[in-house]
Amino acid sequence: MIRARLWFTCAAMHDPVTPVVVKPAVIGWYAKKRKVDLTIERAFKGDELVMRMDGWVTVDVKKVIEVVERYLKVLDERELVVEFENHENYQVLEAELLDKFQDQVNLERIT
Repeated sequence: MIRARLWFTCAAMHDPVTPVVVKPAVIGWYAKKRKVDLTIERAFKGDELVMRMDGWVTVDVKKVIEVVERYLKVLDERELVVEFENHENYQVLEAELLDKFQDQVNLERIT
C-alpha cells in the first residue's frame, strides 16, 4: 500500500497546503412543527474535504477531484491522502497531475 499527501498551491500565500479535518461536521435539523434535539457528527469524505478548498487554492478543485477521486481517502477521519495498490499507479497519477495542473497540485509520498 502506498500513501501520499495531496498538496495544493494556496491562492493567497502561494505555498503548499493540504486540508485536514480539525473538527468533524455536526449536522442537526430544524423541524417545522417541533423541536429536534438531535445532531450527528461525521467526518468529511475525501471529495467533500477537497471541495472545501474551493477558492482557497489556485486550481479548480472539481477538476482535481475528477483526476484523484478513485484514490482519495481520509485517514483516521482527519488527514486527506491518496492511496495506491502499487508504485505504477502512483507514478501514473503523479504524471497526470503534472500534465493537468503543472506545479499547482502534487503528491508527497508518506513513508
